[in-house]
Amino acid sequence: MSVSPIDYQIMWNRLIAVVEEQATTLIRTAFSTSVREAGDLSAGLFDRQGRMMAQAVTGTPGHVNAMAESVTHFAREIGVQNTFEGDVFITNDPWMGTGHLHDITVVTPVFRKGTHIGYFACTAHVVDIGGRGFGPDAGEVFEEGLLIPITKFADCGTVNSLLIQLVRANVRTPDQTVGDMYSLAACNEAGNRRLQDMMDEFAIDDLDGLSGFIMEGSRKATLEAISKVPSGTYHASMTVDGYDAPVHMVVTLTVEGAQLKADFTGTSGMSKFGVNCPEVYTRAYACYALKCAIAPEVPNNTGSLLPFEISAPEGCILAAKRPAPVSTRHVMGHLVPDVVLGALHQAMPDTVPAEGASALWNIQISARPSDPGSGLPNREVLMFNSGGTGARPALDGMSATAFPSGVSTMSVEATEHVGPITVWRKDLREGSGGAGKFRGGLGQTIEIEARDGYDFYFNAMFDRIANPARGRDGGGAGGPGAVELSDGSKLRGKGRQKIENGKRLKLSLPGGGGYGDPRDRDRDQVRADLEAGYITEDQAKADYGLEL
Repeated sequence: MSVSPIDYQIMWNRLIAVVEEQATTLIRTAFSTSVREAGDLSAGLFDRQGRMMAQAVTGTPGHVNAMAESVTHFAREIGVQNTFEGDVFITNDPWMGTGHLHDITVVTPVFRKGTHIGYFACTAHVVDIGGRGFGPDAGEVFEEGLLIPITKFADCGTVNSLLIQLVRANVRTPDQTVGDMYSLAACNEAGNRRLQDMMDEFAIDDLDGLSGFIMEGSRKATLEAISKVPSGTYHASMTVDGYDAPVHMVVTLTVEGAQLKADFTGTSGMSKFGVNCPEVYTRAYACYALKCAIAPEVPNNTGSLLPFEISAPEGCILAAKRPAPVSTRHVMGHLVPDVVLGALHQAMPDTVPAEGASALWNIQISARPSDPGSGLPNREVLMFNSGGTGARPALDGMSATAFPSGVSTMSVEATEHVGPITVWRKDLREGSGGAGKFRGGLGQTIEIEARDGYDFYFNAMFDRIANPARGRDGGGAGGPGAVELSDGSKLRGKGRQKIENGKRLKLSLPGGGGYGDPRDRDRDQVRADLEAGYITEDQAKADYGLEL
């Protein structure tokens, strides 16, 4: 039977519901707090060529947009001749997946009436994958944990028992990590069931026509949106903390009609430490920034991503080569949108926000008994925390909000449940938002202490300490971050460090930059900020000129 464009549009909308249920299944069945509490995942449907047709709104751009590339690697490496019903594929290869070993991607081929018609794919961040643990200290990817090449998790419905044994023998949290692998497979199966129901309803047996409709419609809409950006060449640069030396990010945007290219030539070379970023992750976040500003209404799929041409010189910190350490690639990756939007601001003024804290302030805690002979178990705890976003052209920035990653913060209760720590303080950080006509979002202050019988090591992977978020169009910089003990003793912003029992780790998360001249801010808003504790009296007078 022939299918009308209206039918295709209805099916397209239904696919969003299908992949949302796929993602919800993962959240409800996952073992790791990073997935079930923070939503650090992605889920989507792909056609048999490996092109992303639909993605779940739940999830992160780094996972989703990187996964849009990774499924093509699965299709090539496994091969159609070796793809059967009941198969489930898996990898955490940073250069074939989403940029570091802690992200496991699972791909399940979809069959209908015995014919292969597409793939479901999903990705999740696991708390532990062995090696040094989630942190930036490694000198090579080999130190960072277990690398699973593209292989079969299940072959014709039979789970690969040797793979499970290998994973369990190489990680600190075998039940969690293996449990998440099964959750990823279940997530794809849930999506497949709903897809089959939809195809029954519309009496179709393949996805080719629907995929072509989605790809062509999205591509045309994106090209049309790009063509409205003034043609020209736009440059931006930004300096961030790095590990042992500052990192300079440089981007050149070239717009010619409906063509847009972003080139990161001039960016610093690779680091000796794990802050390097594979190019797949750089492309994911560069595309996300451009698409948010230029074509926000176009659904995210391969058709809407391909018009953005992103490149970085191989061997720079944003296009790391094997076997570079890449464990905390998110730190550089999450900062990519700030420099990209800085260039786009020149072409599209009054459109993009000021710089924000951007990179998550993730903290991996390894709780260890103070007395090794006590019999107390070791525990691994992962927390996601966010600083403030940059102010927008007509709105204040958002406080303690993850942009661009979009993940949630784990609740204190859930975090304390999985490990022997107490979070004594978690509140908005007064005065951390950059001054402006529109104020930058606030960071937060967090204090953590080990419970009786334990010390803890933590892997710091923080940025915006020496180089805070810059304001835009006269706005002030956001407050810089700080890492210290509660008594004021300074700690490093990156690397493994020990907190002994009885001492508290204090994290002061950075704020977002302000937008516009602070003296143009509405006086009632300044008074309201002061009353709410968002700014100090000194800031009200010095930055905003408010007479108290």
